[in-house]
Amino acid sequence: MAVPVRNSESDEAGRSVPPGRPRPLDVVRRWLPRSTFGRHALLVLVGAVAVVLVLETTSPFRNSQFATLSYYAIAAAGLTVLTGLNGQISLGHGALMAVGAYTTGLLLGSAGPPPLILVLVVAAAVTAVVGVVVGAAASRLHGPYLAGATLAFAIAVPGLAIYFDGVLGGEQGMQIDSPRAPAWFADAIYFLSANEMSGAKYLAYIGWATLLVVLLLLANLAAGRVGRVWRAVRDDEVAAELAGIRPGPVRVLAFTVSAACAGLAGAVLGIVVRLAAPSGFTIVLSLGLLTAVVVGGLGSLTGALLGAALLVFLPPAVTNLGTAAGLSGVAAAELAPLVYGVVLVLVVLLAPTGVVGGVRRMWQSIRNGAGRSGVGGNGRERS
Repeated sequence: MAVPVRNSESDEAGRSVPPGRPRPLDVVRRWLPRSTFGRHALLVLVGAVAVVLVLETTSPFRNSQFATLSYYAIAAAGLTVLTGLNGQISLGHGALMAVGAYTTGLLLGSAGPPPLILVLVVAAAVTAVVGVVVGAAASRLHGPYLAGATLAFAIAVPGLAIYFDGVLGGEQGMQIDSPRAPAWFADAIYFLSANEMSGAKYLAYIGWATLLVVLLLLANLAAGRVGRVWRAVRDDEVAAELAGIRPGPVRVLAFTVSAACAGLAGAVLGIVVRLAAPSGFTIVLSLGLLTAVVVGGLGSLTGALLGAALLVFLPPAVTNLGTAAGLSGVAAAELAPLVYGVVLVLVVLLAPTGVVGGVRRMWQSIRNGAGRSGVGGNGRERS
C-alpha cells in the first residue's frame, strides 16, 4: 500500500506552509532559552533595560511615581500568588506591608545600619514569619471567613504602633533615613546615560530592581511544581487531597510567600516615603491592592503590574483633567475615586478575567477567526 507523500505542513492557525520553510514561532523559539528559568531571566533582563531607558528619560516627578509603582506592584504580585493561584482572599496585606516598613525603619535607624540589601532581606523574613503565624491560624478558613480574619489583622496591626509609641513613633510615625546612591552606581549610570543621579531616581532603581527579582522568583514558582499544587488546591480541594496533597500546609506556604512580598513592598515604601505611620497602612491600602489584582487579572503577574500602574497613574491623570476642565482642586481630587470605581465596574462587566484575561481572549478569537477564514473545508488555503 502506497504511503501518501506530505507536500505541506500546517501552522498553528491551520494554514498550510511549504515544506522546509520554518514557521515564524519556531524561529522565535529557536533563539529562546530552553529552560523556564532561562526564559524568565531573559524577560527580566529586557525589563531591566527598559527600566533604565525610562528612568533616564523622565523627570524627577515621574521617577518618584515609578518608585511608588514599584512597591505597589511588589505587593500586588504577592497578592496574586495568594488570591489568583491559591484562591485565598486577604484584606490584611496593608498590615503586612506595615511590618516590613517598621522593620526597615528600626534597622536603618540603628547605630551602624546594615547594608540595604540585608535590610530588605530581613524585612521580608520578619514579615514571612508573621505570615506563617497568620496563615496557620487562617488555613482552615475559606471565603468571607478568611477575609474577615485578615481584616481583623489589618485593623489590629496599625494600633500596635500607637501602643508602642516610644519605639514605633505613635500617630506621627517613624522617620526612615533613605539610603544614598553609592559612588560606583552613580558613576555607572553617568557612563551609560550622561545623567546625574538624583535621590528620586536612585529610589526608583531600588524599587524596580526589587520588583524584577520578585517577579523572576514568583514566575518560576508559579510555573513549577509549587504553582501546580497551589492551583490544584484552588480548583478542587477534595481532588487535591485524593492526590495526596495536604491543603493546610499548601495554604500556609502561599500565605508565607505572599507575606514576604508584602514585607519587601513595605520596606521599599518606607525607603521611598521616608516614613512609616499607621495612617499609611489602613484598610484602604489593602482594598486598593485587591482591586489592582482583580482589574489586572487574577493569577497573572503581568496583570498585577498593570493593576498597580492603574492604581498609581489614573488618579493624578483624572485630577489633572478635572483641573483643566475648570474644577476646583478639591472637586478634581474627589473625581478621581469616582473614575477609578467606574473603571473597576467596566472591567468586571466587560472583562471578568481582568485586563490580561480580556486581551488573551481577544487574541485567541483573532487567531481562531484568521484560521477559519484562511483555510477551506478540505484543509487547503483559499485562493
